[in-house]
Amino acid sequence: MSFMAWDESFSVGVVTIDQQHARLFAMVNELHAAMMKGQAKAVVGALLDSLVKYTMEHFAYEERMMDEAKYPGFVTHSVHHVDLTRQVEEFMARYKRGDGTVNVELLPFLSGWLTQHIQIEDKQYGPWMNSHGVH
Repeated sequence: MSFMAWDESFSVGVVTIDQQHARLFAMVNELHAAMMKGQAKAVVGALLDSLVKYTMEHFAYEERMMDEAKYPGFVTHSVHHVDLTRQVEEFMARYKRGDGTVNVELLPFLSGWLTQHIQIEDKQYGPWMNSHGVH
């Protein structure tokens, strides 16, 4: 059973972004599975690093799409991305320092942030993007 289940309720109506969001869910699920198997120390660093890199790529793509469509909430939305990036970088720094509480705090943080960000902020740009030719 997945820690985070992707379904159509998370769709923002833009196929490529929906696919990227589904990939983020899968990566969080990989991290969860590794933790449940007791592999946290062996794989968390690599999985977290991959998750951070993919999230950055996703944010860049999403922001490029919003900019091209002249989405009016672009600046506010990008501030949310900067905030998440800062928070995840703090988790990475703590992990690298050997802070064991990262493993306990990370998954609830990621699932909560990802769910809320998609359901609230990302869903706001979907109709705009669709009405401006992005599907």
